[in-house]
Amino acid sequence: MEELKTVNLYNLTHTKAAGLLEKTEYPWEALAGIGDLILELGPKLPGDRYEEREGNIWIAKSAKVAPTASITGPAIIGEETEIRHCAFIRGNALVGDHAVVGNSTELKNVIIFDNVQVPHYNYVGDSILGYKSHMGAGSITSNVKSDKKLVEIHTPEGNLATGRKKVGALVGDGVEVGCGSILNPGTVIGRDSNIYPLSSVRGFVPAGSIYKKQGEIVAKVQD
Repeated sequence: MEELKTVNLYNLTHTKAAGLLEKTEYPWEALAGIGDLILELGPKLPGDRYEEREGNIWIAKSAKVAPTASITGPAIIGEETEIRHCAFIRGNALVGDHAVVGNSTELKNVIIFDNVQVPHYNYVGDSILGYKSHMGAGSITSNVKSDKKLVEIHTPEGNLATGRKKVGALVGDGVEVGCGSILNPGTVIGRDSNIYPLSSVRGFVPAGSIYKKQGEIVAKVQD
């Protein structure tokens, strides 16, 4: 399905993971390579702009990192990014420039594009968040099925196998996720879509849509 392809979800000029993502047909194929990518990129980052810390952690000197934040490598924190009080970054996290990782937000095995905001009590695991996407307070990605089976991507044209037990959400550029929403395993949200607060989202949401509830997805009205 064309809309689920990496090139149709993301503008790859807004992430250091472009070299990994451009090799994929679908973005979830990149999840297995995030850690190795960070270990490859980190030593090549300019020393005048990035500080290397113990444990394969590279943090931009212009980033603001709260002393209460916990960061486990491998990880890259981009320029002008803010890591707030009690953020918990558990490894394999590539966080872009001008991003916000908020209070008590947890990240694990993620690609966070530039200008992404996960500012309040979010969990983002085994997921990719596109340029200028935003997750409202308390919204999370669920990355493991309750039956522990391999995750499939549900689409109108049939299911796509990921071959992975852990797949969270693949969120396109410019997506707004409402407060308190759950993005179930294997959710794919097309560019510039909006998710209503308190939603439980499963499967594929087309680009330029408003997700009101399961079975009620409408196209945005153009001005």
